[in-house]
Amino acid sequence: MKKRVLSSMVAVMSVFVLALPALANPHSKYVKGPVTDASEIIAQCIGCHEEAADDIMKTPHWTWQREQAVHGKTVMLGKINAVNNFCMTTVSNRVHCSECHIGFGWADENFDFSDKTKVDCLSCHDTTGTYHKDGNNSGWPTEHVDILRVAQNVGLPSRVTCGSCHFTGGGGDAVKHGDLDSTLEYPERTTDVHMDAEGNDFPCQKCHTSENHLVMGANMATSPDGKNVFGCSKCHGSEPHVESRLNKHTEAISCQACHIPFYAKEQQTQMDWDWSTAGRESDPQGVDRKTVKYRKTMGTLTWQKKVAPTYAWFNGKSDVYLAGEKIDPNVPTKLTAPLGDRNDQTAKIHPFKIHSGKQAYDANNKYFVTTHTYGEDGFWTTFDWQRSIKLGMAESGMNYSGEYGFAPTEMYWRIDHMVSPKEQALQCLDCHGDNGRMNWAELGYKGDPMSNPKWARNK
Repeated sequence: MKKRVLSSMVAVMSVFVLALPALANPHSKYVKGPVTDASEIIAQCIGCHEEAADDIMKTPHWTWQREQAVHGKTVMLGKINAVNNFCMTTVSNRVHCSECHIGFGWADENFDFSDKTKVDCLSCHDTTGTYHKDGNNSGWPTEHVDILRVAQNVGLPSRVTCGSCHFTGGGGDAVKHGDLDSTLEYPERTTDVHMDAEGNDFPCQKCHTSENHLVMGANMATSPDGKNVFGCSKCHGSEPHVESRLNKHTEAISCQACHIPFYAKEQQTQMDWDWSTAGRESDPQGVDRKTVKYRKTMGTLTWQKKVAPTYAWFNGKSDVYLAGEKIDPNVPTKLTAPLGDRNDQTAKIHPFKIHSGKQAYDANNKYFVTTHTYGEDGFWTTFDWQRSIKLGMAESGMNYSGEYGFAPTEMYWRIDHMVSPKEQALQCLDCHGDNGRMNWAELGYKGDPMSNPKWARNK
């Protein structure tokens, strides 16, 4: 009887602990009220942490761009100007997109990037679970938020604070990344062995370490040069297995390829976004409503759950489409794609989610347009593509011929999270069986290298 009672108490306490936010570092004696807006809070933060503000303002989390070499030329590239097949661009939509900027008040090009009081420390360091920013006020916190309480209870970032933006990228939970969604706030072991809430319980910064607030990790769409990228060997070494044959595999296969057999494990992720159907009063006919959703503002959205990745060679760098580059509207344009091939000794076979789409392009100039989507004059209000494109192109300074169409696109997103327990990793026949998941021809092989050693890649 005593054992049963004790067991019940432990279970209750475990649930209680899991429900608690990240441990706070009480700041009530440092941050004082009353305050009228969040920038007054930050002014007090800077009193002790001015160097932190200086550091964060040098990072892409703040600038949304950095200098890189793409297609043989030096460009400033980042979320500020990258073309994607979700919301397409942030140009002319800053009021909405700034919901996930670590600043306050970025509505247009007049935002002062040198104003330290506009750095949003609270979005990363909230421990109350009450901090929120809506997509309608240029990154200012929602009115109902008690910003003084939040500031007086700051602490280390958590999966919840990081996920408030990274789980909802592209317009909602599980939209953009197949391996990042709200199920990782308190995941089970089978969802992610590293973040298992009752096991390792790793916070994001356990792997995504930082120095001077520059966080390690690279997004293929905004960091095609792969700067600040890291891999599993950082913790597990280059020979993590007892079996030498498995360690031999790691010369050509990433750890993720075997240890993440599926992504979108617990909830659906978006796989396709067709903007060409947006603006209609009713759903397109003949769609499977279990996987296809229609919204007048967004068009046709296709979702899937427990998806087997697509595999491709990847050397840590990617190719990207730059605004203004010519396209062939008859074939899918790869807005992002991994670089590397079978002959690239720095490349490994890696798992990816491919998000496809159909989006507006200039029918005469043959390049993708920037659209004004949000606000009184935006497409979500007017449902007028012509007006939306004219306003968006004027904002970006690009020439618009006056005629538009819709062209197919693809974006590759690397799969790195939702690592399964080792007993659920892919087995030999999952790749090398008669119905294995590897497309050997697309990977540059004459056939399964296990069938003929001459087909294998040799160092």
